[in-house]
Amino acid sequence: MQGVARNFFMLAILYAICGMALGLHMSITQDHTQMPVHAHAMVAGWLMSAVFAFFYHLVPAARLSRLAPLHFWLSAVSGVALIVGLYFLLGGNASVEPVVAIASMAFYAGMLLFAFIAFSSMHKPAVSGSDVYLDDTDGVHPLKNNVAR
Repeated sequence: MQGVARNFFMLAILYAICGMALGLHMSITQDHTQMPVHAHAMVAGWLMSAVFAFFYHLVPAARLSRLAPLHFWLSAVSGVALIVGLYFLLGGNASVEPVVAIASMAFYAGMLLFAFIAFSSMHKPAVSGSDVYLDDTDGVHPLKNNVAR
């Protein structure tokens, strides 16, 4: 797994660790006020990021898109802002509600961007995964038939 696929998978793991830690904290303290944050971290964070990672790993046309890195950064920044903002909002800090609203809209925009990338890549000719290796330097340009690693 390389490039944007690797980035999304690493992000997914971080979301899972944080979401599970929050779940354990809620269980131990018997205070479930932050349940929506836990759910967002596990579903919007862990699950969606893992799905994005495997899609980009399995569909070379999508991972080679110039929009894929933009999708990663838009989703990563807005997702973290959404979850952190929601944590503080549910903790009683109403002043962060605009941050949560903007982050939510940006996260949705990331999903729309993913839909565009996914639908666009489905109309491109299939490329065998064994024929395409990503160059570690920029994650965009393919190196064909490079078997010596």
